[in-house]
Amino acid sequence: MKINNRIKLTFTLAFMFFAFLASAQTVVAPKGGGGGWRLLGSITANHTADHDQIIVVGPHDYFRRLKFKVMNSPLNLQRMIVRYDDGGAPENIDVRSNIPKGGESREIDLKGGKRKLKSVDFWYDTKGFLNGKADVTLFGIK
Repeated sequence: MKINNRIKLTFTLAFMFFAFLASAQTVVAPKGGGGGWRLLGSITANHTADHDQIIVVGPHDYFRRLKFKVMNSPLNLQRMIVRYDDGGAPENIDVRSNIPKGGESREIDLKGGKRKLKSVDFWYDTKGFLNGKADVTLFGIK
């Protein structure tokens, strides 16, 4: 009887472990740019929100371009505000890009060359309740 309980427990734990692995999302670096893209942060875009912020945590390296990758649902990225670590004036960038599920935004050049980032605010709308929530990942390149 104890052996059957141990077997059930072992199978249950193994199932839970593999279910966890299957549900974990793998972040894939964007295409192009020679592989120098660095993950800066990510969020899940809700249907009820139209604005989110990704705070870039250290080390605060210098970046010259940004790119978004969208998973699980399409996203209409309208605009973004980039705030810099040096306290300079925020940069307002019109993006106006429909990004398909599994797609990427264009490479977005930052004014002034390489800059240290503090945060990126972005405005968007999702493509309908039935499509699910979009996972949005921000990458930067030096």
